[in-house]
Amino acid sequence: MRRTKRYPVQHTNSLWQIYKTVSFWKIMRNFIIIQLARYTPFLPVKNWLYRTCLSMKIGKQTAFALMVMPDIMFPEKISIGKNSVIGYNTTILAHEYLITEYRLGEVRIGDEVMIGANTTILPGVHIGDRAIVSAGTLVHKDVPEGAFVGGNPMQIIHTKKEREEKHNSNESR
Repeated sequence: MRRTKRYPVQHTNSLWQIYKTVSFWKIMRNFIIIQLARYTPFLPVKNWLYRTCLSMKIGKQTAFALMVMPDIMFPEKISIGKNSVIGYNTTILAHEYLITEYRLGEVRIGDEVMIGANTTILPGVHIGDRAIVSAGTLVHKDVPEGAFVGGNPMQIIHTKKEREEKHNSNESR
């Protein structure tokens, strides 16, 4: 289940009313900072930009690959634990602008999480510690701790228990 708060709009679709919900200058500033971070090869610089300039909560040793796109309008609603990897060209959204409403939701990614390349994470989703999200996944609901998920729509491929059993059987060989 996604945790989003809904805000109804009237007359035109919600995207036409964007500057009633977030400042133009905030979007411009965030856009510039995110573009700098997307292309810099220096992981500590990316994390510093995200923490300091965008108020994202980023754990130690978390690594953002090239071209990761955090939410441009509400990056402060994104938190990522320590020692996680966010794969190439992943998009992390904290908002949805729809026809008759817009929705906002915090995205929480736990510790030691692996997010594969070209993944899209929707608003209001929580991804548990040590979870693995395969490349190209649309994360539209919560991911349990330790699970391995993938696909579109996202499905659980292995639970934490199944992953542990598989790991233990490989070690005993």
